[in-house]
Amino acid sequence: MIKKYTKIPLLAAAFGMMLFASCGSQQELAYFKDAPRDVEMEQSGQFSKGIQTNDLLYIYVESRAPEATVRFNQETNKIAVDGGVVMNPGSSAITGYLVNNDGDIIFPVLGRIHVVGKTHAQLAAEIEQRLVSEGHILDAVVTVKLMNFKVSVLGEVMRPGQIEASGERLTIFEALSMVGDLTIYGMRENVTVVREENGTRTVGEIDLTSKDVFESPFYYLHQNDVVYVEPNMKRKRSAERDPMTLSYISSVVSIVSMLTSAFYYYVMASKLK
Repeated sequence: MIKKYTKIPLLAAAFGMMLFASCGSQQELAYFKDAPRDVEMEQSGQFSKGIQTNDLLYIYVESRAPEATVRFNQETNKIAVDGGVVMNPGSSAITGYLVNNDGDIIFPVLGRIHVVGKTHAQLAAEIEQRLVSEGHILDAVVTVKLMNFKVSVLGEVMRPGQIEASGERLTIFEALSMVGDLTIYGMRENVTVVREENGTRTVGEIDLTSKDVFESPFYYLHQNDVVYVEPNMKRKRSAERDPMTLSYISSVVSIVSMLTSAFYYYVMASKLK
């Protein structure tokens, strides 16, 4: 009787350890778990460092006199650009303006414009000012947008690959949601972001479990950023094992099972005799 009751505390302790381990693993999967709830937090960081080489820009000119804008818009104008590429008149296709290695675009009538480092709003204001000051359009309104905002997400995510976003604002969480979120093996405390801008490469780290993620310069992703989610130790250890181990074990178990069945039938047949 004594042995029977002494098992109860041991079972309770084992259950408690399992529950504690389960809670611990759930905490590791939580995002910004230390962030205060129902509290306003001031936004920081920049969406973009400005226009970069190889950016593809959408530029549209508007006016109360639509006929004055025809030659400035790709949808309605025959435009010759670097390399001899020509748009067909009246075409609705929009190819955009590719920023060349010198940081320039070739804009209709205005010619070469240096754009690298400028924000989209700054470039739009510059084109508006030139159109008005040079007498082309008296009430020009210009819109500039990025057409090829791409980010690569690699590592322990559900669907690694390259994603495209409209506009120039994309947070780390929005990017991860577009690839199906991290797997349970992804290290949420150490996500790497590789950024190349103006000929400089920067490697940063983000802790997705901390509220400090909102203050990180890598919270807002930039054009051509690469996000890498490192596997945790459990995944690394499993990768180090021989991938054929499970196959070997399965084969051995099958053979043992067959031998056991054969021996059982042999014994039963001997008893029937």
